[in-house]
Amino acid sequence: MANERIVFLGTPELAAECLKGLVKANFNIVGVVTKEDKIRGRNNAVEESPVAKVAHEFNLPLHKPHRLNSDFQFLVDLKPDLLLTFAYGQLISDEILALGTYKPLNLHGSLLPKYRGAAPMQYALYNGDKQTGVSLMEMVHEMDAGDVYASKSFDLDIKDNYTTLCAKMSQCGLELAIEALPKYFNHELTPIPQDKTKVTFTHMITKEQEHLDLSKTPLEFVNQVRSLSLTPGGYLLWNDQMLKIYEAEVFSDKQEAEIGTIVLAHKKQIILQVKEGQVKLNLLQRPGKKMMSASDFNNGVHDFTGVILH
Repeated sequence: MANERIVFLGTPELAAECLKGLVKANFNIVGVVTKEDKIRGRNNAVEESPVAKVAHEFNLPLHKPHRLNSDFQFLVDLKPDLLLTFAYGQLISDEILALGTYKPLNLHGSLLPKYRGAAPMQYALYNGDKQTGVSLMEMVHEMDAGDVYASKSFDLDIKDNYTTLCAKMSQCGLELAIEALPKYFNHELTPIPQDKTKVTFTHMITKEQEHLDLSKTPLEFVNQVRSLSLTPGGYLLWNDQMLKIYEAEVFSDKQEAEIGTIVLAHKKQIILQVKEGQVKLNLLQRPGKKMMSASDFNNGVHDFTGVILH
């Protein structure tokens, strides 16, 4: 597809699937950089990032620095033509950005200048956007402020959550890269500066934002649930314990109980009163239990009707 020497920088699953697709499309990936291994679980098991696992699968040279900006000889030695990032997770210094023959590029999960920053996909869902996409942009020192060389959009469905959106974003990013990189190498793409008057920012989702807001309208509540599902999972408090909600849908505009009240828990239905209406809770998880449907939840929890969540 292209002979230029590409170093790919990324970490999560959506980046891993994109990397795999680029390798299969015969792009010349000469090295991979990802975040260092994590220690997980009670057994302190070491877990590599999804991108690291793909690098091993294709026998690609791999670097997992604690801080890339102070440990980048790996990149120098590879003599890359292009640095290409997709959800790497660390800010990259100007010294590193200058290593390639071509200006470095980033696949960003929004239609810039909308949603610069760390959580563009979550915010697209939270705000109920009908469309999003990927931008292929120049990496510069300022966060996601570089010129945009190409973009590709796709529609969002009310059933989409963060997990399904990640899969769509990965596929869209791969398609955009396959279409645009050869043109970029041939100097056929015109960089377009971002309109500064339309810039919006996103920030990392905090623990506080995982606590679902009952003062929202039914649609706003559903969108908040979508933005946090399936990971990390939004929650409400039930007897001071977290009750995670992974799927919800708008049920009615009725206001017949105190906000936070379970107005009905019977058979396949769990109906929650929020501001200006009610929502149906479809997937829930009690502490120490598995995620379960409303039907299974009702089979295991009796007298849930009338419970007030906070």
